[in-house]
Amino acid sequence: MSIAGMNFSLMLNSVGFYQISKLSMIPVVCVMEWILHNKHYSKEVKMAVVVVVIGVGVCTITDVKVNAKGFLCACVAVLSTSLQQITIGSLQKKYSIGSFELLSKTAPIQAVSLLVLGPFVDYYLNGKFITTYKMTSGAILFIFLSCALAVFCNVSQYLCIGRFSATSFQVLGHMKTVCVLTLGWLLFDSALTFKNISGMILAVVGMVIYSWAVEAEKQRNAKTSPQSKNSLTEEEIRLLKEGVENTPVKDVELGETKE
Repeated sequence: MSIAGMNFSLMLNSVGFYQISKLSMIPVVCVMEWILHNKHYSKEVKMAVVVVVIGVGVCTITDVKVNAKGFLCACVAVLSTSLQQITIGSLQKKYSIGSFELLSKTAPIQAVSLLVLGPFVDYYLNGKFITTYKMTSGAILFIFLSCALAVFCNVSQYLCIGRFSATSFQVLGHMKTVCVLTLGWLLFDSALTFKNISGMILAVVGMVIYSWAVEAEKQRNAKTSPQSKNSLTEEEIRLLKEGVENTPVKDVELGETKE
C-alpha cells in the first residue's frame, strides 16, 4: 500500500501536492508513535521538526493541484508509510532481530502482494492494464535499474529505523531532497533560485537542531533513569546468535557434551 500509494499520488496529483503529502509524514509519524507507543517529544524536537518541514516546503512546493482520487491515494500512502516505518522499528526491538533478517521476511510478501493486486489497482485508477504498455529496451533497462536502487533504499530504511526511529528517518530522509536539488544544479544545470537555497539552508539547520535535541533528550533520560537498555543493537544480536550456534549443548543430568 505504501509503495503503490506513493506512486499513484505522484501520478494523479501535482508535484507540489505530492511534496506536501511527503512532508505530512513527519507529524503523522509523531502522532502515531504517541498513540501506539505513548512516545512523547520534547519542545526542542518539535521545534526542529517544524523547521525542517518549513525548510523543505519552501524549496520544493510550487504548484498545488489535487483531485479526489489523488487525495485518496495520498492519504493511503501517508498512513500506510507511517505505520510501516513505525512497525519496522517496533518489530526489530520486540523480537531483537536485525534489519536484513526482517527485510528478508517482509520483502517477498510485499513483492507478491504488488504482483497480484497492483495491475487491478492500476487499471482502476489509470484505466489501462499493464499488458497494454509497449515494452522497449530502454524501459526494461530503467525498470531493472529502479529495482536495483530500490534494494539499497529498502536496506538503508531498515538499518536507519532499526538504529534510530521512524521520526529520525523521516527528518534525516529529507536531506535527500536537498541533495537532489544540489546535484540537479551541478550536473544538469537546473535552476537554483534564492527560494530554493534559503529553503535548503533552513532544512539543514532544522536537521542539525533535531540531532542536537534528540541527543540532549537521550542524555536527560539517561540521568533520570539509569537503567539497562531494553533492546540490543544489530551487532550485539549477531554476536549472541554466533555464540549460541557455536556453543556445545550440555546435558544437565549427565554432565556430558552433545555434539
